[in-house]
Amino acid sequence: MPSLGRLHLITDTRPGRDALAVLAAVLPVAHPELVVQVRAEDAVTDREAYELTCRVLARCRPYGVTCLVNDRLHVALAAGAAGGHVGAEDLPVAAARQVLGPQAVLGATAREPVSAAEAVAAGASYLGVGPCHATTTKDGLPPAIGVAGVRAVVEAVAVPVIAIGGVTAADVPGLRAAGVYGVAVVGALSAAADPAHAAAELVRALTC
Repeated sequence: MPSLGRLHLITDTRPGRDALAVLAAVLPVAHPELVVQVRAEDAVTDREAYELTCRVLARCRPYGVTCLVNDRLHVALAAGAAGGHVGAEDLPVAAARQVLGPQAVLGATAREPVSAAEAVAAGASYLGVGPCHATTTKDGLPPAIGVAGVRAVVEAVAVPVIAIGGVTAADVPGLRAAGVYGVAVVGALSAAADPAHAAAELVRALTC
């Protein structure tokens, strides 16, 4: 199974954002700890998601960076990504594991200990836990669970926990103290004036 970095960059395909430009800026400074998760908006077609994934894979390959696809597991398989990530409204974790096979990286979203443990038992390689803080990146999210909520999940499972939801470099020390393995970000990089600098700060906080 591919190694799992501590900084997960989720692509931002909203209007006005350039996911590939952000990735190009971040890769040179963050690649030892970087995982890229291709997440396409609902309005993006499977064909467009596939083409984006192929472009992301082409940029990640020289750096040895693991690339996953959010929700669309068929796109992950077709493009040759290392695996995928499923949320609460996607395929059940056990079904996703059947689709991807035993060697793929499979992330699952969780926000409390019971469902987190169930996801791991069903085959999740890691858990994306949150939203940690309020965020406007994605619509329809449940209330933030805070650092205490993330810690409760960490204590319930034995796989890496990746905190997500409004996370910045300033939040990382507290999250690391709560036991998280890493963080997943969208706006912290896609909305940054200098994505490379923002990524370097995140990596420094995650590895110090």
